[in-house]
Amino acid sequence: MKEKAHTKSPVLVKALGLGLFLAGALQPAVAADTREYQQHHLQSGALVIDTSDSQVTLTPLNSGALEVHYQREGLKQLPSFAIAPNRNDDSAQLKSDIHAQLSVSDDALRFALGGLTAVIHKSPFAIEYQRDGESLLAEEHGFFANQTMRGFRFALQESEKLIGGGQRVLGMDRRGHRLPLYNKAHYGYTTESEQMYFGLPAVMSSNKYILLFDNSATGTMDLGASEKDVMQFEAVAGRSSYIVVAGNSYPQLIENYVDVTGRQPMPPRWALGNFASRFGYHSEQEVRGVVEKFREEDFPLDAVVLDLYWFGPDIQGHMGNLAWDNHAFPTPVEMMADFREDGVNTILVTEPFVLSTSERWDSAVASNALAKNLAGQPKQFDFYFGNTGLIDVFSEDGRDWFWNIYRDLKQQGVAGWWGDLGEPEVHPSDTVHAIGMADEIHNAYGHRWAQMLFDNEQAASPDERPFIMMRAGFPGSQRFGMIPWTGDVARSWGGLKPQVELALQMGLLGFGYTHSDLGGFADGEKFDRELYIRWLQYGVFQPVYRPHAQEHIAPEPVFHDRKTRDILREYVKLRYRLLPYNYTLAFENSQTGMPLMRPLFFENEHTLALMDNKDAYLWGNDFLVAPITEEDIDAVNVQLPGGVWFDFWNDNQYSGDAARVEVDLKTIPVLVRAGAFIPSVADMKATRDYSSAYLRLDYYAHASVQQSSGYIYEDDGVTANAFAKGQYEKLLFAGERSEAGMTFNLKRQGEGYTGAPQNRVIELVLHNWQQLPANITAGEQTIRIVDRVQQFADNTAYYDKRKNTLQVKFHWNGEPLSVSVNH
Repeated sequence: MKEKAHTKSPVLVKALGLGLFLAGALQPAVAADTREYQQHHLQSGALVIDTSDSQVTLTPLNSGALEVHYQREGLKQLPSFAIAPNRNDDSAQLKSDIHAQLSVSDDALRFALGGLTAVIHKSPFAIEYQRDGESLLAEEHGFFANQTMRGFRFALQESEKLIGGGQRVLGMDRRGHRLPLYNKAHYGYTTESEQMYFGLPAVMSSNKYILLFDNSATGTMDLGASEKDVMQFEAVAGRSSYIVVAGNSYPQLIENYVDVTGRQPMPPRWALGNFASRFGYHSEQEVRGVVEKFREEDFPLDAVVLDLYWFGPDIQGHMGNLAWDNHAFPTPVEMMADFREDGVNTILVTEPFVLSTSERWDSAVASNALAKNLAGQPKQFDFYFGNTGLIDVFSEDGRDWFWNIYRDLKQQGVAGWWGDLGEPEVHPSDTVHAIGMADEIHNAYGHRWAQMLFDNEQAASPDERPFIMMRAGFPGSQRFGMIPWTGDVARSWGGLKPQVELALQMGLLGFGYTHSDLGGFADGEKFDRELYIRWLQYGVFQPVYRPHAQEHIAPEPVFHDRKTRDILREYVKLRYRLLPYNYTLAFENSQTGMPLMRPLFFENEHTLALMDNKDAYLWGNDFLVAPITEEDIDAVNVQLPGGVWFDFWNDNQYSGDAARVEVDLKTIPVLVRAGAFIPSVADMKATRDYSSAYLRLDYYAHASVQQSSGYIYEDDGVTANAFAKGQYEKLLFAGERSEAGMTFNLKRQGEGYTGAPQNRVIELVLHNWQQLPANITAGEQTIRIVDRVQQFADNTAYYDKRKNTLQVKFHWNGEPLSVSVNH
């Protein structure tokens, strides 16, 4: 081991040399003297190192993740916001299984976790990170700090690509950009934005590591912009620590990352349904009319979202009331109860600002709920909505006062929360919070707000899943059930174009439910039918289906022309039919952090060019979707990541590097992987009516796939931690080709849940099936083959030679079952 410790990788040699050169006057933020090792000791599993200017603590978080915290006397530290403080049982078990091994030589310390090794070089002091003996990442100068700035410097490898930074419109690879770290609204953005609502001080490298700067302060992340081979994080204050995570694959990397920052709990099933939302509904009568319109037009609906008119008649002057305007909403409790009876959940917008003209100003002041000015009085400032104060969610008084409002509304029947303007949108630097100044904690404001809601929801209703939609947060906010959206996007083709990029960037760093205001939010002089249809078609294959916009053009499809309604009705219904598939994606996300929308490079990790693709993505494992973001398109060239793919609409086959997919106004490119099982259920008017008692399984057969498998996860859709409680079922499907034909095996796992079907009718549909079978059996039963589709019924099969599809219908009681289709 000693000779390895003496050996420095080329990357580290380069980093150390560059660091020594830059330690002088050219880099005033960097200390002039090089850092030197002095001594070390182990403490509660962590490695603590004293150096010439700081103490460095390396804390194992799991077998592939390490927190590195530099501390210097007199340098204020804040708590970690990113690291989940209460790890779940699985994570706690993993952490207890870490056996970090320390070896010491004259030149270096090696701290090996299993999947990640830190090599600490003593002189000059620098830390290099390795996986399987290969260098992943190395400090260039490492930690620096002076009176006005602190941060870290790392060496970048020559061909390395960097994804990350959260919401930005820059292309997938952010290397070469200098990114502000200050959550900030960007109203009406289109095809370019360096600073938006939800920044993340973290990157994912093509070398399969994630580097997270656990600092909530105003800062910058320079990804090789100022110096092409240096990644530098800098901030005006905050915690001087970073977390490095490694994995052998991108999915494993993400799983290791969310094990540290927290897994997203499953949302209620209704969160995957259709939302009615606009800015905004002015009265109870209007809201009731909108819900009724969805029912009349035969559009499924699960939620209605009320913007700020629920607490005041005008946009300005009422923020902070957070109580029903009884003139416009005379019977809100009855209204919400009626909606709930119809399967529709009510979501209310709330903001953290309390105007001095609002009905609750005096109460907020008296309750010590507001952030302070430098004189210790409630801080007041002007912004668009009026003269205001800001609730201090970092103080116990502020959180208690805020939650008491939510609690009362919850008791009235509110089902979900929409937290808006939570960057905060206006946040003067001289605002004093309980744990620091505004610029120290700005980027963690939405995070702490979401935590307040989640923790109190859990305490008040421990068996229910909360719905918390917010515009800003911090790494780890996903563990509070946060559902982000991409802000006030322009209602234009330019606004639609970056939505895949934004969702992918967020999903790779924990926020798998990032979605857009479908149809676009801001401005737009007149209704563009084609744009609107294309946006809502894309919405079927993204996490939350919520059209939302300024009200001068209706965001709801039910208020548009017949052609628009007829096209989109089928898409919204498809969204509901695919609930078994989509709900299983939500389950996978809750277990491993795997995003619902996945980049194509997950399919081919060795093709770096796929990392740049921001026009297509995988929806789960088995769909490949390429939204149409330009007008008058009749064909799309779709990059393929390898394998064979079927057109979802017509079963056309594609393979190779690209596919030219023809479309019309009713279709966008949606491809299905060869060998995939796509589950679906019957139409419904709300997710409350969901049942898999009749389950359709579309199987896409191809000779290149000899074996394949899939599953769906089910529970009651509302119980918190249903999987951990054993209140679930997994339905598993497997297919295998042979010379005789194909055999499909079905089995069930889990203890079941309230409302689970005891028996199911399964309709197995084989696509790309080239001949009439000789016989079909399901267990001991022979399935009768009929020659007309009109005769297709239970325990029969029908072969459509024009479409090359075979439909087989049989009963399944949940016991292991083998279905054979023989030539």
